[in-house]
Amino acid sequence: MWLSILVALAALLLLAAVLYLRASLAQLDGEQWAPKLAASVTVARDARGVPLVSAGDRLDAAYAVGFVHAQERFFQMDLLRRTAAGELAELFGPRVLPLDRSHRLHRFRARAEQRLASLSLSERELLDRYTAGVNHGLSGLRAKPFEYALTRTSPRPWSNADSLLVVWAMFLDLQGNLGPRAQARGWLRAHSTAEQLSFLLPEVSEWDQPFDAGVPAPAQPIPARAPVWWGRPGDAPERLALANVVDAVGSNNFALAGARTATGAAIVSDDMHLGLQLPNTWYLLAMRIGPERIAGVTLPGAPPFIIAGSNGHVAWALTNSKGDYLDLVALAQDPTRPDEVRTTDGWERPVETVERIRVKGADDERLVVRETRLGPIQTIGGRPFALHWIAYDPAAINLNHMKLERATTLDEALTIANSDGIPAQNFVAGDEHGNIGWTIAGMLPQRDDRAGTSPLGDRGPTWHRLLPPERYPRRVNPLNGQLSTANNRQLIGDGAQHIGDGGFDLGARQHQLRQDLAALKGRIGIPAAYRVALDDRALFIARWRERALALLDPAALRGHPQRAEFRRLLELSWNGHASTDSVGYRLARAYMWSLHALLFGGADREMTAGDPKANMALASSRWPVVVARLLDAQPAGWLPAGYADWRALQLASVDQVIGDLTSGGQSLAAAAWGERNRASIEHPISASLPRFLRTWLAVPDDPLPGDANMPRVAGPRFGQSERMTLSPGHEEQALFDMPGGQSGHPLSPFFLAGHADWVNGMPSPLLPGKARYTLTLMPCLVCDAGGSAATTGERHAPST
Repeated sequence: MWLSILVALAALLLLAAVLYLRASLAQLDGEQWAPKLAASVTVARDARGVPLVSAGDRLDAAYAVGFVHAQERFFQMDLLRRTAAGELAELFGPRVLPLDRSHRLHRFRARAEQRLASLSLSERELLDRYTAGVNHGLSGLRAKPFEYALTRTSPRPWSNADSLLVVWAMFLDLQGNLGPRAQARGWLRAHSTAEQLSFLLPEVSEWDQPFDAGVPAPAQPIPARAPVWWGRPGDAPERLALANVVDAVGSNNFALAGARTATGAAIVSDDMHLGLQLPNTWYLLAMRIGPERIAGVTLPGAPPFIIAGSNGHVAWALTNSKGDYLDLVALAQDPTRPDEVRTTDGWERPVETVERIRVKGADDERLVVRETRLGPIQTIGGRPFALHWIAYDPAAINLNHMKLERATTLDEALTIANSDGIPAQNFVAGDEHGNIGWTIAGMLPQRDDRAGTSPLGDRGPTWHRLLPPERYPRRVNPLNGQLSTANNRQLIGDGAQHIGDGGFDLGARQHQLRQDLAALKGRIGIPAAYRVALDDRALFIARWRERALALLDPAALRGHPQRAEFRRLLELSWNGHASTDSVGYRLARAYMWSLHALLFGGADREMTAGDPKANMALASSRWPVVVARLLDAQPAGWLPAGYADWRALQLASVDQVIGDLTSGGQSLAAAAWGERNRASIEHPISASLPRFLRTWLAVPDDPLPGDANMPRVAGPRFGQSERMTLSPGHEEQALFDMPGGQSGHPLSPFFLAGHADWVNGMPSPLLPGKARYTLTLMPCLVCDAGGSAATTGERHAPST
């Protein structure tokens, strides 16, 4: 009897949970009264959940976009604003306090309120409409989003300032490594001679292909002696982790000129690489405003414009510029002036502000932020530094990006990009007439002299003002009819000092991307251009495979059967790609990273003591080139202690890989790349659920082809957050996919829609297809914020 009662109670609880979850689903069909609309707006979704928002004007469209974003993605929006503001502990309790403290240092919420006051009337009105739509969409749900039930919290209404905070969240995501990188390079400077530092931190390598130089500068000579830290061992777990690392550097974009395309219009392609979770970063939609149509990806919570896409006349795409936009400025102190610090501008008394961090289940925490004219003070290694970051400039955020929706020519789009208020991006665009161009979108510092600047900024800030838009670098209509970027060094001559080097990628991806585009013959169509994003050929790792094969000669194999198996797999389980079934790829890659651990492990341990993110790979993506030069030259002064020769060091690296991959009793032959490179994309709330429920909020653990240093970047939690290839004026042919679906709700039919296609590289149309669901938002002169019509008492119930 008691068992029956327990089963019945469990069934009732399950039913209640399902009913609650269904009540928090978005409204897809029907009608809804909406305050602040000038005219009716329709939201027509196709089978994938991609909406076409049809409105009479841009303000009504902004309202509808806010409504849709909130109903499908409000918790994601909430996390973004809280991440930027340092307010996550209010949801998750004391365990996230370290992150809140580090982000509250920037005081972005206060900066957002200040920035709002300086926006134009039309810009504030746009945010007003979007915010009204968000709050209507949230209140229109029959139950609050399920994440708040799991965290036992309640959603807070949206505000205009929150939309600016979402943009600052992207600053943190895209430029958040600038500080740790500066610390890593500062550690190297403090523990190396000038000659050693020049060799260890080369500015360019053979892989680089800047727009303004075909041949990289000559490599620095190898100094006679290595630094004292060189070759000191790291921790064993660290070695294993490094052998399995996926470089989190992201994004490819390119444009092909009309002379090379089937239609004569430019083709533009974009695949932005980001950390992956559910729901996906981007929300795909199209807007029809009067006769105009704009389509592309939006960022839920950010101002309601198309981040990358097309307006029918111009298409545009973004990749992170990886420039240097932050300086750590050393501050002097004097015991006789305890309340002051000295910058390069003289002595000043920092302004102190008490930030109160709300903590769920605990007392509020007080954080005192001390701020100079250059930026807030952070203590690093016992020394005070001012964070001089371009994100603090009042002009760093604006709404100019929306002007791209009205651009009709390439030149107009490039000019808009140069005044854009977003984290600095490589902006690649093309127009319907076949013109293509590149520039930087976002604010740039005016750096007129970078020579001799310390990575830790000991000489002080290297800029005091922003670069005027007319001085931004550009490249337009090159003779070969193609432009591409992949987080690589874009310039090495004039204009390079304004971008700086904030951690450019090695250049192997760009090298391969440029080759792929040059290999496209004849009049190119969108499908052929889209396939470039799926290139997983292992051109970079192939060189490390060749090194390993040359190392494993008969003498190295004699008496070592596992080395013989290692070589056999390098030869037989290799097809030249980062394929999921390739053991050879995984072995060659791990061999390279194991050498990194043997040579840089001790230094990494020291650097991470100062900041968990700081390490040699962050200090310079070109470390593999440095190691390759040493293996070729084999200088005695750089051979780490404990090894008879360089050959012994390399064999120790191979043995380390063998030990790591067979430590659990697994055979080396079972160590396919797909066993390591499996999707681990989850909803952030899944960590708080029992293990058996986590799969409910996660994608399948698909083996993923691709890796870093090739166009198809793929890692368990990092990779292509979208793939988009389009041509202005020919959007019906445009192709798109992304790793997650449109909705953040696990019961929505759109939750994982398209994920399998993303894994398999099978694109869908960019534009919404035939409408399967249609929601109409109707103007109401006397409505409350939730859409209740006070004049009639009528409220349309959400339907799913």
